[in-house]
Amino acid sequence: MKYSIVSIILAASCLSACAEHHSYQLNGESLTILYENKDANEVIFACSLDRYLYHPALKTKKNLWAVSVPAAGEFSYFYMVDGAVTLPERCHFTEQDDFGSQNCLYVQGM
Repeated sequence: MKYSIVSIILAASCLSACAEHHSYQLNGESLTILYENKDANEVIFACSLDRYLYHPALKTKKNLWAVSVPAAGEFSYFYMVDGAVTLPERCHFTEQDDFGSQNCLYVQGM
């Protein structure tokens, strides 16, 4: 497969920009999702893996929140930030939900 220099630069800049606000760390059978929000007092994570049960995210640094879930091929999710449904600024993929809004979509390897 051939990639142009422009497409490689665009992909690298998108990945570096996306990682600033939202990123994933795959650790064996666990996936840690990191969310950066400097103004949040409370961050709750919900995903389709367990029918959108709420899981409090842990504040790991001043502006960084983390939650770990089982590594799965694909699932949808959103955050509740200080009581309001929130998506990260740059979800890699999104899908429509049943309520007229959107959820982020995690696809392993993408």
